[in-house]
Amino acid sequence: MTMVYPQIKPNDTEWLNVGDGHEIYIEHSGNPDGLPVIYIHGGPGGGSSPIYRSLFDPTIYRIIQFDQRGCGQSKPLLSLQNNNTASLIADIERIRQHLAIDKWLVCGGSWGTTLALLYALQHTERVSGMILRGIFLARQQDIDWLYGDAGAARLFPDYYQQFQQPIANDNRSPIQAYWPLLNSDNQLQQLNAARQWSLWEYRISRLTFAQSTEAELVEPHLCLPMALLECHYFLNHSFIEENYILNNIGKLNAIPATVIHGRYDAVCDVGQAWQLAEKWQSCKLMIVPEAGHSIAEPQIAAAFCQATRAMAKYMQEQGC
Repeated sequence: MTMVYPQIKPNDTEWLNVGDGHEIYIEHSGNPDGLPVIYIHGGPGGGSSPIYRSLFDPTIYRIIQFDQRGCGQSKPLLSLQNNNTASLIADIERIRQHLAIDKWLVCGGSWGTTLALLYALQHTERVSGMILRGIFLARQQDIDWLYGDAGAARLFPDYYQQFQQPIANDNRSPIQAYWPLLNSDNQLQQLNAARQWSLWEYRISRLTFAQSTEAELVEPHLCLPMALLECHYFLNHSFIEENYILNNIGKLNAIPATVIHGRYDAVCDVGQAWQLAEKWQSCKLMIVPEAGHSIAEPQIAAAFCQATRAMAKYMQEQGC
């Protein structure tokens, strides 16, 4: 079975002015005349990645990626102004209109699943299908699972203790306590906080992780956007109504969808995917054994590629 497709370079890149002082980086890959698919990255603040191009057969799919506001190659970097969920959903629709695409396959991972689902609920007629990996419903209980002391912290108490070091003397919630550090004028303090925040999520995102790659998270362009934007969004309850996705998921019952979730996902517990699939009639749930959260895990990547092949076959049979 193909784990991932061969690495390919983008055919073209561009920046789209979406207003509000933001320019969104867009990347085009694969077959320009193929089935259009947009992949929505995680975070908030994660950015696009070459691995996402490798999840789709480049001879079949027209692959579109973009960097959300404030991260990746979008401009201005780290900007929190007009940076909210409604704006990100509007940006996705602006990209579709800009590219003159009628309908597209909407895919994403982690926070990208949140945006994908919210986009589909708002623009259902523009979505031909969905493939989602590592469901994040963005409820308070899901945020508490990741950053509180009664969720993932109980599985990784040693890593959680290190995550708490920068805020050891602060009695507020971790998100509230980290906020001033991530906005500090003291760059050393800011970067240390960003690194500890990012290390926590990285270390629990897969069943095994390489110590050698931890050094990469020291790089400000990698850890600071993720930490700052995640803290910004989660401090504001992701800018969405509590339990909005599950309360409205029935509107998507006509959309073919595959949900992929690692059995041992500690970032987004598998219960989120299970609850979504129970309410979403047209959704096929694939719980991947011996896998966590990261798309870099071979079993997760293989399951995603399997889903993209199956979706392409289905769409071709339907004449899409």
